[in-house]
Order: sequence, then structure tokens, then C-alpha cells
Amino acid sequence: MQNRAAFLTRDDKDFSAGSYEFRVRRLRLKLEGFVYSPKLTYKIQLAFSRGDMDWDMTQESQVNTSVNIVRDAVVYYEPWKDLKFGFGQTKLPGNRQRVVSSGDQQFADRSIVNATFNMDRDFGFFGAYRRNYFAVLGSVTSGEGRNSSGSNSGLSYTGRIEALPFGAFADKNDYQEGDLAREQKPKLSIGASYNFNDDAVRAGGQLGRDLFAKTDMETFSLDLLFKYKGFALYSEFMQRNCSNPITYTSDTLSVQPVFTGYGFLQQVSYLFKSNWEIALRYAEVTPFSSVYNNPDFTSVNLKKNQEFQLGVTRYLYGHRVKVQGNLLYQLTGDLRAKTDAGKFGAIFQIELGI
Repeated sequence: MQNRAAFLTRDDKDFSAGSYEFRVRRLRLKLEGFVYSPKLTYKIQLAFSRGDMDWDMTQESQVNTSVNIVRDAVVYYEPWKDLKFGFGQTKLPGNRQRVVSSGDQQFADRSIVNATFNMDRDFGFFGAYRRNYFAVLGSVTSGEGRNSSGSNSGLSYTGRIEALPFGAFADKNDYQEGDLAREQKPKLSIGASYNFNDDAVRAGGQLGRDLFAKTDMETFSLDLLFKYKGFALYSEFMQRNCSNPITYTSDTLSVQPVFTGYGFLQQVSYLFKSNWEIALRYAEVTPFSSVYNNPDFTSVNLKKNQEFQLGVTRYLYGHRVKVQGNLLYQLTGDLRAKTDAGKFGAIFQIELGI
């Protein structure tokens, strides 16, 4: 459970609240176990908060037509210790920050880079092979995202590789933010992911509004994680390319673009022995000129966004019980007009979990 209070100013000169946010950001139920044999496991995760269901009734959608309570519903078979196969709906092996659970974040939310380019969840077949110094993961999925009402002829193909030159992290510490394990030796993980979504029908591939025409979409990410004695450093680069980034109706009166471009994220943090943590984040996303200065579609003008954030967290029982406070500054740039507009914000959040 994540209970949140937040506000955002009108601009960087008017500090009166432009918006308030008081809500249950996430409320989830997770079930894990095995059936018949410990080699045959399952994971079920359900979401109950309004903002956690990947559905907006104001959007006309043919792909995603109802609220999405089911986040994960997957069965795994593990014939050997290092090899695992999965079938069902779960996260794709994409960028690291998306794969890290929302309950293991050191800020109240993931970055704007992840929000713009991540591949989220999908239904299909999954595989993973992990050893002490490397990991190889892959999937073949429907491409329409979680709980879609149907699938077209195009599929989505995802692959990821990870290199761990100093060996494995302690207790899966490479997939939670901050260094709560206080690694006694330097640990490094370098990862790369690639996704190709054939005939994508949503603006974010597995996420977003319906497109007016199918399009091929590819997303690439690179990430680096370093941890040592409470210090953590994380960097991430993502880029999306699309064969047809602006889709439109036959009369061209309505358009739906795909955010093609790139993003960069940098996070650094230190966990004190008192279990107080301070973290800094810089993130930016920049569109390609085809979606902000396209002479054939002058109404499409996607913006560059930057985010500067300070986070303070008090861990009471690891990531399961924590209190978080974030201060942020958002800068939106109109690349066509060459103007910028900034806003300040703050978030207070309490998380309880088991």
C-alpha cells in the first residue's frame, strides 16, 4: 500500500498550487507459491487503486476496453537452478528500472524516462538463464499489453543481457533501488535490452492510447548499476524508433503520435547506518524532430521534459515499511518555439507491505 500527498506549482514564479494529489497511489495483493512441485511456481498480482489499472474511461479504446485488475498471472517452470521458463502475463525483460518492483523504489515514482519509453507487461512466453557473472533473458509476447481484448498478427520480441563482472549482488540487490544490503565488495551490473513490436496498435507499444494505424516500433535501453557499502549509482539510456510515428484518420482531422526520441536517467544515493537515505535524480526525454517539427503535421509538437529530484527516505523495515519525501523541479521545453516552462513540486508517501 502506498498512500500519497503531493502538489505541483503553477510555474516556477507562482508557487501557489497548480494541482493537488491526495490518493492511494497503489494497493496490491501478491500471491506466490508452487503447485505439485517446487519447480512449478506461479505469481499472481492484483491491483485495486484507480490509478493502477492502465485504463482511462476518457480514452476511446478497442484494445484496452476495461479496468485492468490483473497485473501478473504467470506460471514458471524451472528445470534447473539457473534456467526458468514462463507462460502468462508479467513484466517484459526491459529496462532495469521498470523491472524493479514499485515497492523497491527509492523515489515515490519511476522517472519520466521510464514513463515515456518502458515496455511494461505483456502476455506470452518468457525465458531466463542466470549465472554468477551474466544473465540472458527473452520473451515472445502478443504486443498489445496486459489484459488486451485481442491480438493482431504482429508479435513483440524482447531480449536482454546483463554482465556482472564482480559477481552476483547480495540477495537480488541488483533489482532494488538503493544499497540496503550494504554490499561489502563493489558490485557492478551492465545491462542492455531490445524490443521489437511488430504491428503495434498502441502509442507506447504495450501501453498508451490506440493508434489510428498499425506501426512497427523498436525500443532500446542501456543501464549501469554500481553499489558499495551503502552507495548506489544508476544510469539508464532509452530510445524508441518507429516506422510511422504519426498515425491519423482518413480525413487527417485526428492524429495520434508515438513519442519517438531518447531519454537519459542518472540516480545517485547514499544510505546512512541510521537507515536514512538521501538520493538525487536527473532525467530528461527528448523527442525526434519528426514528432515536434513535422511539416506535414504542424499540430504535433511533442515536448522535451527534464526532471530534477531530491529524495529522502527513512527505512523502518527495509523497502516494506518506509516513509518518503521528494522535492522536484520539472522543466518542459518547446523545441519548435525554443521556450521553457518550469514547475516545482513535492511528494510525501508512506508505504506498508509484507
